[in-house]
Amino acid sequence: MKITVLNGSPRTKGNTAALIAAFTEGAESKGHEVTVLPVGTMKIGGCRGCEYCHTKGGGTCVQKDDMEQVYPALAESELVVLASPVYYFGLTGQLQSAVSRFYAVMAPAAKKWALILTSGSPNVYAAIEAQYKGILNFIQAQDLGIFEYNGKQVGTEAALREVRDFGASL
Repeated sequence: MKITVLNGSPRTKGNTAALIAAFTEGAESKGHEVTVLPVGTMKIGGCRGCEYCHTKGGGTCVQKDDMEQVYPALAESELVVLASPVYYFGLTGQLQSAVSRFYAVMAPAAKKWALILTSGSPNVYAAIEAQYKGILNFIQAQDLGIFEYNGKQVGTEAALREVRDFGASL
């Protein structure tokens, strides 16, 4: 299976990166092809609402930025994993910009999705879960799991094992 992970963290060696590495290890151990796109460090502008994609663009965005690396991966993936630290009850701004740009293609090809979130605090995930579930409902995709880690549990072997096992279970 082709899997794309959108890493929303601007920290290349943080907790989100560690969880993604564990997930990737598990998935690759079962022969899956995993592409991790570091959208947290890429230059991706938010959707401008110009409608170019739906009028003249034929599903392509007028903006020419790093999202051009994301669109092909979305088109080929069977599973998309959104991974992000939670900054003030939401996905990182970088990942949110990428998600807003899904508008150009309306429905990414992947019909399986998962969500990995980290936070210093508990009880900060509700808004993200609602958005995620709304997206899946709109594109008629299956939720394979929501993995949320906060506080001291974020960097534990138990958390890493859980996402590693999830990757290996696919």
